[in-house]
Amino acid sequence: MRSVWRKVLNDVLKLFDLALLIVSFAVATLPVLARVGPVSFAQFWSMRIKLQNLVVFFVLLCIWHLIFSMFGLYGSKRLASRRKEILDVVKATSLSSAVLALGSFVLGFRMVTPGFVITFLVFSTLAVASTRLALRTWLRQFRARGHNVRNMLIVGTNRRALDFAKTIQLRPDLGYCILGFADSQWAGSEDLKHHGYAVVSDLESLPQFIRHTVVDEVVLALPIRSFHTNSTQLAELCERQGIIVRLLSDLFDLKTGRSRGDEFGNSTFLMHYGDAEVWPLTVKRIFDFTVSLALTILLGPLLLVTAILIKLTSPGPVFFVQKRVGYNKRPFYICKFRTMVADAENKLRDIEHLNEVSGPVFKIKNDPRLTPIGAFLRRTSIDELPQLFNVLLGDMSLVGPRPLQVRDYDLFTKNGEDWQRRRFSVRPGITCLWQVNGRSSLPFEQWMELDLKYVQQWSLWLDFEILARTIPAVFRGSGAA
Repeated sequence: MRSVWRKVLNDVLKLFDLALLIVSFAVATLPVLARVGPVSFAQFWSMRIKLQNLVVFFVLLCIWHLIFSMFGLYGSKRLASRRKEILDVVKATSLSSAVLALGSFVLGFRMVTPGFVITFLVFSTLAVASTRLALRTWLRQFRARGHNVRNMLIVGTNRRALDFAKTIQLRPDLGYCILGFADSQWAGSEDLKHHGYAVVSDLESLPQFIRHTVVDEVVLALPIRSFHTNSTQLAELCERQGIIVRLLSDLFDLKTGRSRGDEFGNSTFLMHYGDAEVWPLTVKRIFDFTVSLALTILLGPLLLVTAILIKLTSPGPVFFVQKRVGYNKRPFYICKFRTMVADAENKLRDIEHLNEVSGPVFKIKNDPRLTPIGAFLRRTSIDELPQLFNVLLGDMSLVGPRPLQVRDYDLFTKNGEDWQRRRFSVRPGITCLWQVNGRSSLPFEQWMELDLKYVQQWSLWLDFEILARTIPAVFRGSGAA
């Protein structure tokens, strides 16, 4: 009966989503009708709708439905966060809007303008997201009153299993009833009794317990190495009986990052990762490319004048090209305006003892190797502008940890600090937290801590904030070297 109720609710939700998309399409046409002028009732009924347009719209509805299903909007969201569900809605409506724009461009529908698509996107996103939030609120209130409750059995009595049970019990709105724990007797089993839980079955009699007890979901929290056979047999038993099996993902007790399931062929992977979701990273890359291309065109005259001045004031090439360590330690060649004499790297050993910063990096304020115009270029950060070409090529981002020189990285790796290497898990940037918090005046350890803070707290909003703070930092010339 419960599965029938869920199927009916899902079907109603699918139809309701399609209705919302149709309404969103109608709302997007209002500005178009406003430009045409008032239409009488008789004129409205005399309008002819081509069969071709109806077929196209029907196909569009089918594609929108597939997109919503693809982003999992009709799967169980009982344990999903509100943020995750809304993010899935935004992805689905954004892709649906892109399909609408692309289809209209190919078929030549003049009515679907950029403003039309934006109106459709905004209204459909707000409508579907509001519906999902309202449904989520109603379902949680419904479950909190004791309805739609699912019986959960936790297999394993370790600390991970106990912490998970406590978390579930703190959320009655999720609608779970913990039947108890299943495990062989061991020293830690007694700890369950102190927290009010009971072991309802050992591992040997667990198949019998599941066959004769109402169990909706089983959570596996057994140590994989010691109980691989037991876990496999239990998963197969649940599969045969149609019982949902959940596997706690914190198998290795990792402190940062997230986990998700992936499938390839007949294999299923539990992936642990520290990067952001693909969607925000895609937006970041589009933003990087668009802004860097616009800045390259806008600052073209400045780039040309700077190149001429460098060539006139000192012998040597206009650009300084150097091998750097980039994303996931992939080497690339960074491009900057040359601010030092041509053989500056060969003279580094002679002045290495003048280093003014701690750690495996070299920075001094009054570097004797600077050319007449070099100090000005560094103070104003004009020397960094050619890195826009690196951003266009995808080697760098506008915002990200500064790329290390190979020399600095070789020294950097000798200290054995693995936490510092996480800075290489994102694309290096032209500016970052280090740039807007003192730049070269900061000690090396604080520089690394700021990079790690950026990696852990990254968001598109943080990038915009750093870019906004970079402009006044450049004008002040704070910490520049």
